[in-house]
Amino acid sequence: MADFDLDSSFVPALHKPPALLPIAKHREALLYLVETHPVVIVVGQTGSGKTTQIPQFLEKAGWCADGKIIAVTQPRRVAATTVSLRVAEEYGCEIGKQVGYSIRFEDVSSAATRIKFMTDGLLIREALVDPLLSRYSVIMVDEAHERSISTDILLGLLKKILKRRPELRIIVSSATLQAETFLDFFSSSSDEKPAIAGPPGPGATIISLEGRTHPIDVLYLEAPCEDYVEKAVATVFDIHSKEQKGDILVFLTGREEIEFAVQAVAERSAQLPADSPSLLPLPLFAGLTTEQQMYVFEQAPENMRKVIFSTNIAEASVTIDGIVYVVDSGFVKLRAYNPTTGIESLTSTPVSKAAAAQRAGRAGRTKPGKCYRLYTEDAFASFASANVPEIQRSNLAPFILQLKALGIDNVLRFNYLSAPPAELMVKALELLFSLGAVDEYAKLTKPLGTRMAELALEPMMAKTLLAAPNFGCVSEILTIAAMTSLGGNIWVSHDDEKKQFEGTRRKFAVEEGDHLTLLNVYQSFVGKGRKESRFCYDNYLNYKALSRAISIRAQLKRSLERFGIDTEESLGGSNVQDTDPVKKAEQIRRCLTTGYFSQAARMQADGTFLTVDGGTILHAHPSSLMFNRKADWVVFHEVMETSMKTYIRDISKIDKNWLLEYAPSFYQIKS
Repeated sequence: MADFDLDSSFVPALHKPPALLPIAKHREALLYLVETHPVVIVVGQTGSGKTTQIPQFLEKAGWCADGKIIAVTQPRRVAATTVSLRVAEEYGCEIGKQVGYSIRFEDVSSAATRIKFMTDGLLIREALVDPLLSRYSVIMVDEAHERSISTDILLGLLKKILKRRPELRIIVSSATLQAETFLDFFSSSSDEKPAIAGPPGPGATIISLEGRTHPIDVLYLEAPCEDYVEKAVATVFDIHSKEQKGDILVFLTGREEIEFAVQAVAERSAQLPADSPSLLPLPLFAGLTTEQQMYVFEQAPENMRKVIFSTNIAEASVTIDGIVYVVDSGFVKLRAYNPTTGIESLTSTPVSKAAAAQRAGRAGRTKPGKCYRLYTEDAFASFASANVPEIQRSNLAPFILQLKALGIDNVLRFNYLSAPPAELMVKALELLFSLGAVDEYAKLTKPLGTRMAELALEPMMAKTLLAAPNFGCVSEILTIAAMTSLGGNIWVSHDDEKKQFEGTRRKFAVEEGDHLTLLNVYQSFVGKGRKESRFCYDNYLNYKALSRAISIRAQLKRSLERFGIDTEESLGGSNVQDTDPVKKAEQIRRCLTTGYFSQAARMQADGTFLTVDGGTILHAHPSSLMFNRKADWVVFHEVMETSMKTYIRDISKIDKNWLLEYAPSFYQIKS
């Protein structure tokens, strides 16, 4: 936040005076319930002030005595950062002092922190070091109705911790539909006996805060549209030309659609008459830096209307004032894991009715609003009432690894809010066994399994990094792990400069694939980019993303040093093109195969790839170096699904024999 000046216009746009928020009149009742019940389920409309005000009520009421901390968990990193900045502003402190946040690879908190915002996953990681989460007096699980996999597992852990720490207070904030589910979960006793004998507590209770909403007109299309992104852009201009003042919030599914729409609005609004108000398009998605995310909260300049193109982040997690018009594409990208192929992908699917209602509700916060749904009323009637919980459609390997590291050996008997399907559990244990993280009795292996659980990486990359000393490429794999953990794009391209962009990107390209190309980019940046101000601009590179990669790499390096691994070990030279590049590149690719063997594919004559079992056709993503390039066998890092094709990204060439060499329990040759 250092280079981001919060000017005077910023504050009123971001905050309503706390006394005017609907939650203000529930303060006493809420504090009384927290005092008398171990679990309080808070039901309230988004915008009622629960996320920003409840932690402050608790802090003022003395719940931070004796150096204790109030934790507020969020399913998304964007929400954890934006909300903490907002609360720090209200509290009157610098972020990281009394109010802080902690997300993967970024900790902005200190010994003075009393209210700490974090992702659910990060609090689960803290339990590895402190199983009873003894630093916290109150843990508030926000947006629990989203049923992210980390939220569900965290609630199961908290239910266990409560038996040993009856003084701990848990607040679960949820939309109306799911409140009873949480009440039943905390009221029922689990199979295990309490660790301490004592009188049963008064259990869980629900408090409802009515939100302050204005009427919203919901408008549907008469006939389905072919391209909802184009339709969304056209609808924005219709609203701008025909409707009263007020900002517009558009829901799309992901980064590529959002960047396309922002560009389209910017180009078309330049053609508006000079004397008419213009449009200010802004993106909001998880890969943006904290500073970029904060722009959406600022008031638009005079004579401009803000148009925010967002993923489902803006559905519940963050509240943006001034929104009067919502345009809902009707789609969301959800994680979907196929246990047969072992491939997890992000797939665009129709939203649920509950999510569509949340989206529409964003329009009625400050005055009556309108919601334009880019689908027909019949289509809406066919939507599911709520999304399937993430735990029932995800790759469970990372979470089973965490549970085992927390000492929960019998993962089948763990108290889940919704039990995951047996085939997903079996597949996860199979993968962890193949990676060497668990033994044939499904017990965590030492030191490999415990170290994999401690690294803030998903299991395949954790295994790759821990295998690197055997291949003499620790330094290089550290860099590759950091570059693939960014969550954002390292390239910045402009539509009108496509040819120059491609030409420049090829300068860094390494024939063996994307991982080695990322390594080249990083090493060039560290060598020149930080010293030469124009380096990133001239090479279409994202300076902020690469600076973040340096910080992530330093944290991973510290973890390896804690394990006693020599992190300077590499195959000599500072660049992949140095001494004996062929040998070095091969060792790095062999090392990647030890982690990513389950995500291997073979190229077909037509240039597509086929998974090892032959069940799935995959296409190299246009952003990959292997797009339109020849390879025989490859391993890949990420899968994306569109309505037409399944794409793979971060691809490296490998030798088929390496699969048999490094994953004998996963692959056998059929005679």
